[in-house]
Amino acid sequence: MLYNSDSFAVVQFDVPGTTQSMAAPAPHEPLTRGGYEIVDKFARKEIFIQGALAETFKQGVQALIETDPSEEEMDAYIERYAAMSQQPLVLH
Repeated sequence: MLYNSDSFAVVQFDVPGTTQSMAAPAPHEPLTRGGYEIVDKFARKEIFIQGALAETFKQGVQALIETDPSEEEMDAYIERYAAMSQQPLVLH
């Protein structure tokens, strides 16, 4: 879990990839795939982002962290991505 507030939870998923891709990874860089699950606790919805969108999210979070953000600022940034949520949150 990367982030947890009263409004949102963000979990990062890293899944080891296979070496059968089009381009082999550099020896010091393992091939991975994965993304971020963002849960909007109030709307009771979630979204899983991956690929270019996940990379944009990650870069934005890293830039925001450099400014020592408040919880409200972090939540405002995450809310931009959570607004795309269509999947209702289901607890098992």
